[in-house]
Amino acid sequence: MTSKQRAYLRSMATSIQPIFQVGKGEISENMTEQISNALEARELIKVKVLENSLYTAREAAEIIAEETEAEVVTVIGNKFVLYRESEKHKKIDLSAV
Repeated sequence: MTSKQRAYLRSMATSIQPIFQVGKGEISENMTEQISNALEARELIKVKVLENSLYTAREAAEIIAEETEAEVVTVIGNKFVLYRESEKHKKIDLSAV
């Protein structure tokens, strides 16, 4: 992913709300499966890491991105944004960026 594509996705992510929270428990297989399904449906999602979490936002982003085969777009404070191109519900075209 190029820096221009990353900047484009970051600008798109400013208006979306976090749809998942990483709490004090481990990052479970169930959580990564749900995030993977959300990425397939939306392509771009935001996740919030709670203060009582075992992970920093960067650590959680790296773990979840690896397990869902997504890319970390940005990590700001306690939130991070993930992107993965959808196979069936393509909405974001990065080839023009």
